[in-house]
Amino acid sequence: MIIGTLITVTSNSWLGAWMGLEINLLSFIPLMSDNNNNLMSTEASLKYFLTQALASTVLLFSIILLMLKNNLNNEINESFTSMIMMSALLMKSGAAPFHFWFPNMMEGLTWMNALLLMTWQKIAPLMLISYFNIKNLLLISIIISVIIGAIGGLNQTSLRKLMAFSSINHLGWMLSALLINKSIWLTYFSLYFFLSFILTFMFNLLKIFHLNQLFSMYFSSKIFKFTLFMNLLSLGGLPPFLGFFPKWIIIQQLTFCGQYAQLLIMMMTTLITLFFYLRICYSAFMLNYYENNWINYLQFNNFSMKF
Repeated sequence: MIIGTLITVTSNSWLGAWMGLEINLLSFIPLMSDNNNNLMSTEASLKYFLTQALASTVLLFSIILLMLKNNLNNEINESFTSMIMMSALLMKSGAAPFHFWFPNMMEGLTWMNALLLMTWQKIAPLMLISYFNIKNLLLISIIISVIIGAIGGLNQTSLRKLMAFSSINHLGWMLSALLINKSIWLTYFSLYFFLSFILTFMFNLLKIFHLNQLFSMYFSSKIFKFTLFMNLLSLGGLPPFLGFFPKWIIIQQLTFCGQYAQLLIMMMTTLITLFFYLRICYSAFMLNYYENNWINYLQFNNFSMKF
């Protein structure tokens, strides 16, 4: 899987890049097999294979069109071919409006596989997207990604789907960073990988998959909850935390470029993601400690024993 990504990133031809993507795809599918949840993981691996194979087919078709362009006396519009290629790469990375496979597939994965899908599997398609200069299509994808990533996570009870929609929202920010500068994208991606790793590691360690487990389990461990929710709010981009730093850079650069409408949409949707993160944190901290309950059970038992 690592070699497949490296082949794609370091390739000097589109055919070599396509081959690296295929190696990456075929090596990730065996990693998805999980003995404990066999039916869900089989369904997820099948969905992943079908969507990625479709995107790879479209990509290969557009690569062949691009190679045939010189033989057909320029009858093929190069910008149209580039748009098809970019659409295929956006589907591979899970960006909206080609995101429909992503949240459902995340539901059937273990936390470590979900981490790989959210981070490592996006490197190769995003690097290939950075070679294009089609700002209109990328801008549409950015706006739809941040909106769907924010609204889709509002009514989710599954933490894996919540992380999937959060990933779609962050992907919109990453594509914006690609429009500005690759070094900014690398900074954003590195910090996103770091925060996602900490969260998924904690979820995997404690076998937490749904919101009600956060409310009902480990309600006496304040340190666990503070660590978990500090990372969750950092991933949302709350200003005092580390996750706000790369967003701050992108906000500054977009302001310099005069992209105020795009920036407004991105900031508003990030506030929506922060809303549901804060709602989870508030509920988990306020509702489920023994000392925060209305009736202190020890005193109640002592009182009832006297009578």
